[in-house]
Amino acid sequence: MTSIAEIALFTDEVSATVAFYRALLGAEPVAEWPGGAVFAAGDAKLLVHDRSQGTEKGPPNEDHFAVGVADVDVACVGLGDRGLSLLVEPRDYPWGRSAYLRDPDGRLVEIAQA
Repeated sequence: MTSIAEIALFTDEVSATVAFYRALLGAEPVAEWPGGAVFAAGDAKLLVHDRSQGTEKGPPNEDHFAVGVADVDVACVGLGDRGLSLLVEPRDYPWGRSAYLRDPDGRLVEIAQA
């Protein structure tokens, strides 16, 4: 694993959450659209996104962080070799190639192509 690539926050109050992080970080989002925004956070990004039902073809729609790797498929084979189970196998999404698993407390972790 190379780095934390993203922290994703899903909310019912996008405008208020974006305003909070705008004030906290003292910075404007690097991208903003109805239902979401992205802030630069060092080498990572902070994604604020509206909460909605997940879809069968998409990952769970919930707060998570993403670990960036050079090759998602190779990284996931390595995770399996170390006894970790994937919740969602590697697949392509509009934002790139990702896979998902849960930590022992049930937190969602994304393995993302860096």
